[in-house]
Amino acid sequence: MSGMRNLNGASDSPSQFSAKLSRSSVLRIDSWMPSEVRAISPLVDRLMRLIEESQCVPGKEFDVELALREALENAVVHGNQEDPKTRVHIRSHCQPGKEISIVVTDQGKGFDFEKIAGNDIKSDPAAEHGRGIQLMKAYMDDVHFERGGSEVHMRKRSLNTVRS
Repeated sequence: MSGMRNLNGASDSPSQFSAKLSRSSVLRIDSWMPSEVRAISPLVDRLMRLIEESQCVPGKEFDVELALREALENAVVHGNQEDPKTRVHIRSHCQPGKEISIVVTDQGKGFDFEKIAGNDIKSDPAAEHGRGIQLMKAYMDDVHFERGGSEVHMRKRSLNTVRS
């Protein structure tokens, strides 16, 4: 690995964040954040700076940012119930110009994602649950859940690598 940057910024930051750029220019991000809604924006801002600089999916950064914010909010609010004793784990793998994959894991008990994901956002846009999942699916190329719904895996491919 050619280097590791610590992007915590202020020393009072409750998030743990590391990013590694390998010799082959693959960017790997591993981060933990507290289950606080106010911790989402600073972390996403840091991640998006790295993603943009690395040119993971040029022109698709808005899609990635929107899906990431939704995944983190779901993890904090629904997964961890904003319990201050819990944290959210974020892992990302970027192949510049090809794709980015993001995994968000909460410490909650999970949920029936088949039931929630089956709800159509158009049928009830004011519904309390499911809107975030529908947005993630709309903006990312692949979204699936593991660990009983407490872990979301998302992938976005570059325009050059999207399959017909």
